[in-house]
Amino acid sequence: MKLITRDTDYAIRALTCIAGSDNGKAAMSELVRKLEIPRPFSRKILQALTKKGFLESYKGKGGGFALTKKPDKINIFQLVETFQGPFQLSEHLLKGRNCPRVKTCYLKKRMDKIEKDVIRELKSITIMSMVKK
Repeated sequence: MKLITRDTDYAIRALTCIAGSDNGKAAMSELVRKLEIPRPFSRKILQALTKKGFLESYKGKGGGFALTKKPDKINIFQLVETFQGPFQLSEHLLKGRNCPRVKTCYLKKRMDKIEKDVIRELKSITIMSMVKK
């Protein structure tokens, strides 16, 4: 299991680069060069970020990508869910069905707490905090 996949990592890096740019905009070629992400992956990630409302794209001379939200309003948890789906550490299944001990299981309670802690931490890391580092 990977907590953060390659796509999510590339999205974080791209948004951080755009947020840290002088004019708040970055061209595709600039992102590929600065982030050292292959162009096909960059295109895929930027299209997904645009479709999900994190970015706006501008065509033509001086075009590129810009954030649609302030960088302190975009957190890592949002990106994990965008690129990886709902966050869940444990399903607590037994033979494909919910475990009959789900309400009393000590492990389930501990896993739920760990999951909440991870979510809280991921939500506390914003694109702005990444730019500042």
